[in-house]
Amino acid sequence: MAAKKVLVTGATGQVGYLVYSRLMSQPDLYDVYGVDREEQPSVRVPGSWSLDLPEGRFKRCDLSDFDAVSEAVAGMDVVAHLGADPEGREWDSVLNNNVIGTYNVFEASRQAGVSRVVGASSIMVSEGHREQEPYRAMMERRFDDIPAEPEPISPSIPAEPRGIYAASKVWLESLARVYSNTHGMSCICIRIGQVERDRPRPPQGADIYVSQRDITQIWEKAIAAPDHVRFGIFYGMSDNQLRWTDISAAREVLGYVPEDRAEDGHDYDSQATR
Repeated sequence: MAAKKVLVTGATGQVGYLVYSRLMSQPDLYDVYGVDREEQPSVRVPGSWSLDLPEGRFKRCDLSDFDAVSEAVAGMDVVAHLGADPEGREWDSVLNNNVIGTYNVFEASRQAGVSRVVGASSIMVSEGHREQEPYRAMMERRFDDIPAEPEPISPSIPAEPRGIYAASKVWLESLARVYSNTHGMSCICIRIGQVERDRPRPPQGADIYVSQRDITQIWEKAIAAPDHVRFGIFYGMSDNQLRWTDISAAREVLGYVPEDRAEDGHDYDSQATR
């Protein structure tokens, strides 16, 4: 069987490069290409990393340029769309990179006959849930305030963004629905958690932590999912002790089985607020 042709946008970003590298390490399965605005690592890439971007496998591309995006996606089977402004501090940047750029990726992919787009959403679309009890107690590890069996937040529960970056990720998820339902493309969205750099500082972030190993696993599972998977929104989290997001659909549909959890190697309980 021929290798699947995959384009990774945002290939010099933290998660983008993790996905790009994982696919590149399996040339029998994937024929991989990457694009990003710059060849230099993004500000979120750990300083210890050295990016390996082979000649002919990477080129610069501004996602707000529809013609450039069209050229990049031509001939691809799957587009793994991770390119975005990850900070969301300036509206013009969010507009160009996250709103216009994301539309360009979906529309250019449709015109090029790309069969699947896997898009990077974010745990930030659910930030409002994290402000409410008992999820706030889970974030703060206030064990006495956590019910015995708290109801997890599933992707089917309406998003609760709290900023324009998060709102732009709701836009991505909405476009995925449009292009799946109206245009027949397979569109999968991964709500990426707080990705491991070294380790999260306990206890902050342990509820939404995802290891590098787990985030690359779920992305590869989405890219290689069976053709019958036409649409889905999935939380990309590790199997954390007080994880309040529901990852059961990712297990059942994609076959994602997290291997890590935030508490591994930490004595979190001793730091809990009781």
